[in-house]
This record gives sequence, structure tokens and C-alpha cells, in this order.
Amino acid sequence: MPQTDTRTHDTRPLRSLLYMPASNRRAIDKARGLPCDAVALDLEDAVAPDMKPEARVALVEELTAGGFGLRHMVARINPMASDWGHDDLAALAAAPLDAILAPKVDDAADVLALSAAMDAAGFAPDIALWVMIETPRAVLALERIAAAAATSRLAGFVLGLNDLAKDTGMAQLPGRAGFVPVMVQAVMAARAHGLVLFDGVCNAIDDPVRLEAECEQARQLGYDGKTLIHPAQVASANRVFAPSTAEIAEAEAIVAAFANPANAGKGALKVGGKMAELLHRDLAERLLAKAATIDAANTNC
Repeated sequence: MPQTDTRTHDTRPLRSLLYMPASNRRAIDKARGLPCDAVALDLEDAVAPDMKPEARVALVEELTAGGFGLRHMVARINPMASDWGHDDLAALAAAPLDAILAPKVDDAADVLALSAAMDAAGFAPDIALWVMIETPRAVLALERIAAAAATSRLAGFVLGLNDLAKDTGMAQLPGRAGFVPVMVQAVMAARAHGLVLFDGVCNAIDDPVRLEAECEQARQLGYDGKTLIHPAQVASANRVFAPSTAEIAEAEAIVAAFANPANAGKGALKVGGKMAELLHRDLAERLLAKAATIDAANTNC
């Protein structure tokens, strides 16, 4: 049965998704004051097996305590095939979350099973399901996985290039040339089915130039934002995935030109030395709306 679609109603920006280990209460508390748009409290890779039950309790307690402002709150659970996945969902069902992030999804059947498990656990209808695209099988099934959004809670893709590199032997070199085909295909599938889309993490914490390049690459490919592993990476992601001053000025000029009564009925105009059609006006309006939501979020942070 199709779920309530909240994707078109939540206009909060999603430029930066910062992973924080659910077992580290100090890190979670720090997240309350960071300028990231979203926080992913991680029960999977960041938590040792013998710490997972304790981390689960800490995650629920910290979410219940609140104080995260307008940030999207996401919990990354363990795989459902593991010893912890079902217990994660049971514990998180009543927690104040925006989304569950599920790893190791291989096909649409996994998405449907996860969505059904969230229903059975008692999650509210507006809690979304985001899935990691991090296995070769998931890449080969991207369109089928995305299409499952029509009959499930699915609302987002998050690339997991570290796991994909491990499973394929592909090297994560600067420029990520080997992964560009995967990144493009993920864009096509996500956009065809209305999903939010995050780039994978940059492992080079001490290399801001590489981080900046990866953010620029992902933005040019059409991604909404980037997943991050360190608070020092937030500022770069927020800046790159936000409209620049020049882009805002150009968008304002295009919108103003089409709104000018002298141009009524025209489908194409010359604005700033460039040809602008109605589709460019629509894109300009979307860019200005995004800039406005970012400004509002910064004001209320």
C-alpha cells in the first residue's frame, strides 16, 4: 500500500548529512550545535558488535531529549539480516526521527520488506526510508529499487562508495572516474522517482581540496548533498550545495525578465547575454526557493 508522501512538503535543505556514532553521547551532543542540515546517528559501521545494544539505548534517549532544531534526524540501522536490525527498528519506532537509513539493500524486494517491517514496528506514516546504494547488486537494480518508492516509504538514496569499492576492487582515486557511471545512474533513478540523493563520504579528512572537489562534482551531477564523517567537512558541503551569489543574481534576473509585462507571452528572452526559455525560468524559481529555505534554516538554526 502506498505510504504518505512527505517529500514534496518538507522544504528544509539537505546539503550536509553528518554521520555520528550512536555510541558516543558527546559526539551526539556536539551535533546539536553544528550547522549540518542532517545528522545520521549510526548503529552500523561506527559501533562495535558488543556495543550495539548500549548504543541503541543511547540513540533513543538522545533523540527523545531533542535539542536538534530543524536538522533532519536520521538513524542508520544494522542490516536486517544481522543480529541487530529487527531490534533496531523495534527500539526506534517511537523515536522522533525523520528517516531510517538502511544499509546493504540489494533490490526492490529489500525495500518493500524494510518498509513493511517499519509498518509492523509501528513507525508513523511520515517517517521515511532512505537506503544505502553500496553493493554491486544494488547498482544493477537502481531503477527497480527507486521504483519501489511508489508502494513503500522509500524517499532517498545514499551512496556508500567505501563498501562498493571493497566489493568491486575499484579504487577511490581523486576524481572518482571509475564511480562516475554509478553516480550518474543513481541520479537518473532517483530523479525518475522523486528521491532525495546524497553523495558518499570523503575519507580524506585532512584534505579539504579533495573534499571541495568531490562536493563540486556531486553538485554538478545533480546531487542534493553529501554525507560527511567529520564536523570540519560541514562548511564545505553547505557552501558548495547552496546557490552562489552569482547564481542567485542570475536567477533573479531571469524571473524578473519573464515577469515584466513587456515580455508577456514570450517563451524565450535574452537575459544577461544568454538565451533564457520558460524552462530556465522554472529552474531559476527553484533555485531561489532553495536559497530562501537555506536562509530560513540559517536564521532558525
